[in-house]
Amino acid sequence: MAHVYVEEIGKHVGQEVTLKGWLYNKTDKGRLRFLLVRDGTGVIQCVVFQKAVSPEVFEAVDRLTQESSLTVTGTVRAEQRAPGGYELDVKDLTVVHLSEPYPITPKEHGTAFLMENRHLWLRSNRQHAILRIRDEIIKGCRDFFDDNGFVLVDTPIITPAACEGTTTLFPLDYFGEKAFLTQSGQLYNEANCMALGKVYCFGPTFRAEKSKTRRHLTEFWMIEPEVAFAELEDIMNLAEGLISYLVRRVLDSRQEELKRIERDMSALEKVVPPFPRISYAEAFDILEKEGTETARGSDLGAPDETIISSRFDRPVMVHRYPKEVKAFYMQPDPENPALAMCVDVLAPEGYGEIIGGSQRIHDHDLLLARIREHNLPIEAFQWYLDLRKYGSVPHSGFGMGIERVVAWICGIEHVRETIPYPRMLYKIYP
Repeated sequence: MAHVYVEEIGKHVGQEVTLKGWLYNKTDKGRLRFLLVRDGTGVIQCVVFQKAVSPEVFEAVDRLTQESSLTVTGTVRAEQRAPGGYELDVKDLTVVHLSEPYPITPKEHGTAFLMENRHLWLRSNRQHAILRIRDEIIKGCRDFFDDNGFVLVDTPIITPAACEGTTTLFPLDYFGEKAFLTQSGQLYNEANCMALGKVYCFGPTFRAEKSKTRRHLTEFWMIEPEVAFAELEDIMNLAEGLISYLVRRVLDSRQEELKRIERDMSALEKVVPPFPRISYAEAFDILEKEGTETARGSDLGAPDETIISSRFDRPVMVHRYPKEVKAFYMQPDPENPALAMCVDVLAPEGYGEIIGGSQRIHDHDLLLARIREHNLPIEAFQWYLDLRKYGSVPHSGFGMGIERVVAWICGIEHVRETIPYPRMLYKIYP
């Protein structure tokens, strides 16, 4: 008997098939047993009629516990009232493993308990849907850049230098030398784009920020394009294209999952170009009218980002921050050198920054001066400075955190549900 997956079950109406999975839920009604069986691709209702199976099978069904693994054989039929629109009339069933009493039940559990059992919580309907959407977003990122002529170039996880300063780095001993877990692949990507033109890297990044907000993880995944001969406007256009593409892709491909997590899809439907673009100065005009306590000239905090983004029904691009609150490598604005040629993309509905990018300094002496201003070790950045000696060109790029994008598109309150095993302040189990 052919083994099929639940997501393909519609192709087999009227046929006898075998499914392999786990018992998600069970309902007893007289001589009928309704089993909700999940197999990783979906959930299907399996109907066991006492007269249609052997006494041994019916007894085995009654002994089934939540999350027991099993193999079930039966005939597929369409049934609009059933989850997914199909049912399986069971003819045979084999128990692979009878589960012990499962700790996560249909009753309400606290977040702390669920996080301690994250390895099991992933099996729930909601978490399954979120991780499917995450998968679609990641595939969408790769397809977007691949289809636009970018080359994927992997960058190191272990680095000798910091991208954003050393205060939020995880240090490690590298055979007697001091090294760090990467904050970003950007600096290496700048070298890569000088070789390949348009590149991107995608991998885990690490920030030792002692933050317990709903937007922060200490380990997260980031996709980072870098483009030679690109200026700030070019990467703003690129970011706008990427975000609108991803939202459309999820709406088209993951409707069922969005319904399962009860996402308001009408809010996502509004995410189409053009995105509003405002300067940092214009953003602060908005904040001061709202009575912000943040001083003009400071970086924006999460409450500030929420105030600004609440004015718009799609992501808003805030550009040209004061250079003093931004990273050392950002190109000064030629019209006002006190400003950096940078952009933050703020998601609507209070989700904050999902993309941060800039035009990079391409002049050797200016970059050297900025490294000294930030008290960074020149020897660690010698290779980075070299890029400005051999055919330097204007170039730009950005980083997009996958978890924040997943949180926004899914409408999730906290980023801890956007990655299988979140790493947070004082949280490393399981």
